[in-house]
Amino acid sequence: MKNTNPIGLFDSGIGGTSIWKEVHTLLPNENSIYLADSKNAPYGLKTKEEIVSLSCKNTEFLLNQNCKLIVVACNTATTNAIKELREKYDVPFIGIEPAIKPAAINSKTHCIGILATKGTLNSELFHKSVMNHPDVTIIEQIGHGLVQLIENGDIESPEIKELLESYLTPMVKKNIDYLVLGCSHYPYLIPQIKKIIPANVQIIDSGEAVAKQTRNILEKNKLLNQTNEIGKQIFYTNSDPEVLKNILNNSYEVVFKNF
Repeated sequence: MKNTNPIGLFDSGIGGTSIWKEVHTLLPNENSIYLADSKNAPYGLKTKEEIVSLSCKNTEFLLNQNCKLIVVACNTATTNAIKELREKYDVPFIGIEPAIKPAAINSKTHCIGILATKGTLNSELFHKSVMNHPDVTIIEQIGHGLVQLIENGDIESPEIKELLESYLTPMVKKNIDYLVLGCSHYPYLIPQIKKIIPANVQIIDSGEAVAKQTRNILEKNKLLNQTNEIGKQIFYTNSDPEVLKNILNNSYEVVFKNF
């Protein structure tokens, strides 16, 4: 496999671009292909079997583009399908899980909040993570409706504000000092979230950790792109490309493809 082959990333929509941005910032010379399966968003409301099937379809699309490594830039797909993906395909996979561990270890109030999709919170992998921290109160909240609004480009809408207030205010009242964002769409809501929660509550997402792990795995497998040129970035979507273009500030090539 060539070192110049692209990194592949997929998500149930545009949210995983928050992960892509961290990867591209850390590894600017790497070529990448991003797949937004917005037509099937959100994955969080689907069954495990549906999530595995969609994740396999996305993986095969990226492998057909000669991707050397695949980042599952979706919490729900990681927690429900990454085991099956690793068993089925001979390529390194990087997953993304809610960053419970750093929040639990550093919490002074011993109470943290997690905002995630139903699919992530109900997964076996998530429950195993929670069980590792019995001394910390973990308040789980499904972010009903948030992914759909973000996919529609309604990030600053009154509906988003109203939903976030209803989800976060009870957590704040229970004295959380960390809020874990358990969906790759949610980092785009951080400006809105900061208007609702106190300044002392730390917000954690997984983007930077995923980027570092991507670099580590590329190094370990001797797959780092050694060229000094900025990599080529291509984005595929099976929904309205304008939403993806807007989130990327029209800086990159976005291709509509009905996959």
